[in-house]
Amino acid sequence: METFNLTQSSLSTFILMGIPGLEAAHVWFSIPFSTCYLISLLGNVMVLFVVGKEQTLHKPMYLLLCMLALTDLGISTSVVPKTLCIFWFNFKGITMVGCLTQMFFVHATSTMHSAVLLTMAFDRYVAICYPLRYTIILSNARIANLGLMGLIRAVLFIMPLPLFLSRQPFCSNHVIPQTHCDNMAVVKMSCGDITFNRLYGLVIAFLITGLDLMLVAISYSLIFRAVLRISSKKAHQKALNTCTAHICVMLSSSTFSLFSSLSHRFGQGIPPYVHITLANLYFLVPPMLNPIIYGVKTKELRDKFVKYTCRK
Repeated sequence: METFNLTQSSLSTFILMGIPGLEAAHVWFSIPFSTCYLISLLGNVMVLFVVGKEQTLHKPMYLLLCMLALTDLGISTSVVPKTLCIFWFNFKGITMVGCLTQMFFVHATSTMHSAVLLTMAFDRYVAICYPLRYTIILSNARIANLGLMGLIRAVLFIMPLPLFLSRQPFCSNHVIPQTHCDNMAVVKMSCGDITFNRLYGLVIAFLITGLDLMLVAISYSLIFRAVLRISSKKAHQKALNTCTAHICVMLSSSTFSLFSSLSHRFGQGIPPYVHITLANLYFLVPPMLNPIIYGVKTKELRDKFVKYTCRK
């Protein structure tokens, strides 16, 4: 006879522990968490507001910035509010449905975020390599279609994860040593056959993140090849400056995303509190930095920020 108790998925309640081993410091952790989240909300909402209000910014590049802002808001909002409830009020319980819903939005928005960054790399490639045909190749309608394709891809790839887990039996131990419901963290509590989720999660990590990064790398290799053919040093500098913001965003997002995904599977030697703290940086740092990076590096957007800020 099995030594563990099985519970019906629909009646399950999970316990999110926050940062195990550092429970006494939860209140202190809430300070950088809440600060980063508020800055992220303010910066990304400001991007959406300014681009929405200014007709001169209704261009493919700024539409992509709005998509990036929406995914940044989705990534941070899917995790940080619940984390702060754990830190401030010790509200650690989450229903099975709530956990799987959070898991879906965490991974779906991350997948969508990757698609937006890939589209932005393609946008820079067209702008530098085919400047005279830019408006023909990348119209606002085409950007909207690419965004819709990215959303459909995210939903189709991520939906099987919570659907499969919803049919699984879970052991009596419903404690998740995390601040949020991550796929692998929930999978480890199942008493059924979890081979599908383990393999499918790994395939997604490499197929989506890996493939998108490879396509971004190809785009930039073509960009740098085109830039090197330009004889003017001033034109060199101008072309590279148009890519600086996107490169910074790519580095911050991809680094934290890959660490969060791979450390779950291959980071058994990492102390849990170190892994969890660093993994949470993905939900805090990139959404906070992205609007700042583009606000600083994009003159047209920066001028509009100043215009509305001074008016207020």
